Amino acid sequence: MSKILLAGLSTVDVVQRVVELPVPGRKVQSNSVALVAGGPAANAAVAVAALGGQAALATVLGAHPLALLALRDLEQHGVSVIDLMPDRVEPPTVSAVVVREDDGERTVVSRNAVGTTITVPTDLPAADAVLVDGHHPVLALRAANTAVPVVLDAGSYKPVHDELLPLVDVCACSATYPLSAKDLRGRGVPVVIRTHGAGPVTWSCDGVSGEVWPEPVAAKDTSGAGDVWHGALTWAIGRLGRVPGAAELPALIGLANRVAAVKVRHEGPRAWVDEVRGEQW
Repeated sequence: MSKILLAGLSTVDVVQRVVELPVPGRKVQSNSVALVAGGPAANAAVAVAALGGQAALATVLGAHPLALLALRDLEQHGVSVIDLMPDRVEPPTVSAVVVREDDGERTVVSRNAVGTTITVPTDLPAADAVLVDGHHPVLALRAANTAVPVVLDAGSYKPVHDELLPLVDVCACSATYPLSAKDLRGRGVPVVIRTHGAGPVTWSCDGVSGEVWPEPVAAKDTSGAGDVWHGALTWAIGRLGRVPGAAELPALIGLANRVAAVKVRHEGPRAWVDEVRGEQW
């Protein structure tokens, strides 16, 4: 069983489904609402646990009632939470997520981890692979200082990346991430993967490059799909037990694509979990 350490942001997500995304100055009524744990590392941790891995999430939640709600949600989905500020009384970060009914497109507003200062313990749990999202810079640097494979969820550029990238083995970045594969290799990253939404996932490693197309799906909810993809990729790398080479990357990316496709096909933040649990990956 792969042991995965996921270090980064947890939020409380208020997820509402609407017929049309609201425009400035207008109000809309939602068809449903869900209140769950969210954030890149937290959603990835749920994916790892659903795949049968041991998911240890190092993050910040606290003692506020909303934080405890998120904690219960994560624990109910098999995630072991290492709360770096368990006595914090301030409300956790709340993300407002709006999902459009017909195509699953989403809009998110969140403050993320801005203004949160943490102290990281020296003894984070042992793992077969590590995922960092960079939202808590000190935590990301501590977690990435390890001999096991380190995956960076690089959805957007953050200042800590300048110091973090030399510690990273796999940079899994979005289409809008500003550094090219050549730039990333120049900073010491051996494996570069770039997602393009419903388009091909491109990769480069060992002087070889390629692409893996995701399966076409009728999208019902894209919220958190990228986080689930990163969690599945890290779980697969942990199961492999080493930094992947060009020969392994297409299969690993293909697995992450398939898990994310399950997420996208289901309405709601957790409706996809049982299907992933029921499959052999």
